[in-house]
Amino acid sequence: MSIKVFGAPGSTATLRVRACLAEKDLDYEFILVDLATKEHKNPEFLSRNPFGQVPAFEDGDLKMFGCEEDGDIQAVWMEVESQKYEPATSNLFVELCLKPMWGMAIDEAVVEANEKKLEEVLDIYEKRLSESKYLGGDSFTLADLHHLPNLKYLMGTKVKKLFDARPHVSAWASEILARPAWVKATAA
Repeated sequence: MSIKVFGAPGSTATLRVRACLAEKDLDYEFILVDLATKEHKNPEFLSRNPFGQVPAFEDGDLKMFGCEEDGDIQAVWMEVESQKYEPATSNLFVELCLKPMWGMAIDEAVVEANEKKLEEVLDIYEKRLSESKYLGGDSFTLADLHHLPNLKYLMGTKVKKLFDARPHVSAWASEILARPAWVKATAA
């Protein structure tokens, strides 16, 4: 059996994957990940899901994390953007861009906490972008486009250093920010 689901029985995210496979009437091997012993944080599991969260999914050479019924890698990275990148970058946008514009004090504790979260995400992006030009593969997709608004504003803040410190992330950010459609959309 080539389909493997690595997860915990009580995990809602694992249950979503199992439900997707059941809807498709696909057989799979369920491999228990012991959350109590932090098995999801060991290097072997992190090679399957770099966020150290269940589930992880394998079908032959295809490795995925999260819940995507159709195996759409673009959708996986869109979900990562919405659940990992967006919260941290939105908080940084408020603190570093909006609050100063509104004459409000920046909460440095919020900035520090969200920089740490963003660093973790960007480390995973760096690995992914060392393997493909864009997050969803070798073509620009919505997975990349969704990053643009917060990326645009954060490039004018001290957070830019977090992107610049990672060569593949830095090249990706520069490339997508320079796309003619994005330049046109932000010209006015």
